Amino acid sequence: MPQSSSADKLVAAVESRTSRRAGFRMNLSARISLWLSVVVVAALWAWGAWQRRWIADDGLIVLRTVRNLLAGNGPVFNAGERVESNTSTLWTFLNYFGALLGGPVRLEYVTLALALSLSVAGVVLVMMGTARLFAPGLHGRRALLLPAGALVYIAIPPARDFATSGLENGLVLAWIGLLWWMMVAWSQAPRLQHDSRVFTAAVAFVAGLSVLVRPELALIGGLALVMMLVAARGWVSRLIVVAAGGLLPVGYQIFRMGYYGLLFPQTALAKDASGDKWAQGLIYLSNFNQPYALWLAAVLVIALAAVLLAVRRHTGGSSAQPAGNSGRFARRIQSPTAVVIFMVASGLLQGLYWIRQGGDFMHGRVLLTPVFCLLAPVSVIPVLLPDDVRSARDRSVVLAGASAALWLGIAGWSLWAANSPGMGHDGTRVTYTGIVDERRFYSQATGHAHPLTAADYLDYPRMRAVLTAINNTPDGALLLPAGNYDQWDVVPAYPPPPPPPGVSMDTWRRQIAPHTVFFTNLGMLGMNVGLNVRVIDQIGLANPVAAHTARLEDGRIGHDKNLFPDWAVAEGPWLKEHPYVPPYLDEGWIKEAEVALRCPETDAMLESIRAPLGIRRFMSNVLHALEFTRYRIDRVPQYELQRCGLDEPQLAGTPYTGLPATGP
Repeated sequence: MPQSSSADKLVAAVESRTSRRAGFRMNLSARISLWLSVVVVAALWAWGAWQRRWIADDGLIVLRTVRNLLAGNGPVFNAGERVESNTSTLWTFLNYFGALLGGPVRLEYVTLALALSLSVAGVVLVMMGTARLFAPGLHGRRALLLPAGALVYIAIPPARDFATSGLENGLVLAWIGLLWWMMVAWSQAPRLQHDSRVFTAAVAFVAGLSVLVRPELALIGGLALVMMLVAARGWVSRLIVVAAGGLLPVGYQIFRMGYYGLLFPQTALAKDASGDKWAQGLIYLSNFNQPYALWLAAVLVIALAAVLLAVRRHTGGSSAQPAGNSGRFARRIQSPTAVVIFMVASGLLQGLYWIRQGGDFMHGRVLLTPVFCLLAPVSVIPVLLPDDVRSARDRSVVLAGASAALWLGIAGWSLWAANSPGMGHDGTRVTYTGIVDERRFYSQATGHAHPLTAADYLDYPRMRAVLTAINNTPDGALLLPAGNYDQWDVVPAYPPPPPPPGVSMDTWRRQIAPHTVFFTNLGMLGMNVGLNVRVIDQIGLANPVAAHTARLEDGRIGHDKNLFPDWAVAEGPWLKEHPYVPPYLDEGWIKEAEVALRCPETDAMLESIRAPLGIRRFMSNVLHALEFTRYRIDRVPQYELQRCGLDEPQLAGTPYTGLPATGP
């Protein structure tokens, strides 16, 4: 019996190695058509993305964090406040390292180059992975490899919009493309190859990066790691998968909990990523589908996939199954069929996640990842060419003709969709759906066809006025957006103390003057002011108080929280009475918010990110990260006082003396 088992191993290893060597030796026509397809699609994709180049306001948020990293303040949005305002950790640090290598090159241009390069790389990698998937079945057959799913993706206008947006979309494409290629190779790799453990570790490492690319991508990377664990032979291989896939994300998670005091980025907390808005999600799906008739592309792609399955059955083609004795189920998991199911299931899971979440306020953006996953297995397709039509079996000719006809249908749809007007007139208007064509909106609002730099956004309403307001308040101030787009409402800071001997009052004032700007558009604002200016928002991306409020049920998607400006006045060293505060603010609310901020739980949450970071603080944050993540406050100060069991302040107090109401 042992001898038979050894013989079976040897035969399986030889068959697997032979299949592997022969399976990827495609016909010349297939190789030439593949490389032509890759070059043409990559060129069209790069050209289309460049024609719609821009850097989004949210893309500039990342660069504010990069500026703080370069200045030695750490991965924060505001110096002295440990807040993770960027969803993609890996994208932040890629931009940081790019800035180090770029030297004097503007950060915006570094981001533009990275985003475009990664977007193109993602499409190329996904096409190469699919070509590898089909390669074993093409051995000895004349065939053409033509772009199909890749054409569909690059034709979608929002895909080209977000290829250069400064957001992490390009990184997501590159990561999915690389994981797809590696998983296909893993599914075709012989188990007895001596270097398979190195490659397995590499695949596991890439899969483990998912949560650092975007948190919800853990649904994809985690599923890939589970597949690898099931298919692994022995505890050593499983240990390699766990270590390679989990070391970096787990290490960073511990850092996040200790440094930021949260389980996930504050952006997820601000948008309450654990919530659900199914109705809004279906509206978002409809908004994405309608301008481009994506349902028609889906029908064509599904029909094409059915034809490819029929071709595979008719020709008897099958990809090499991995050899070994680890069980039939494990062999099925490490197979091309399982990898295709994995990628399709990943796309469906991502789509369901975002529909449940309610989508986004940016037209199409978050559904691009599910679409890319679903299209990956048919990003290129083989069209088999009979050696002799007269002698070929009728069914082969029919299937080849059906493949070609469906491919022509996809090409025609792609040409039409690529030139679609998109959302039309609603693209730049915030309607009841809350969804806009973000690129067109900012192009129109700034007057720049391609807003790329922070300087371009100075032409956005209020932006130049904020710089003027900061220069006109040398003693410091809290700036609130006024109804007039050319001015800001100013809440003065407490008068500064006398300067040290030998220092002029003007120099001293400007050195110690605190400035805070309270505004939604954090990116353009944060990149146009100095790092000494605190920039916060009412929806909680950079503002920890706003982030810990409850989600508004009827709020605009992606802007589900709305902190009253009274809290910003109460929190800082600002004068808190009329006429120093704008008339639309209530002194009573300000005083109530001031007391509410002394709620023990709120104070502990704020201390976790504002107090100096040492070993004890780090460990305390790790232990309390779950508690801080769950913690919520009421946005109405009076209700917050009741929640915390605090007494309401006396509204009638002593006259203004020039000193803060509480403390020196």
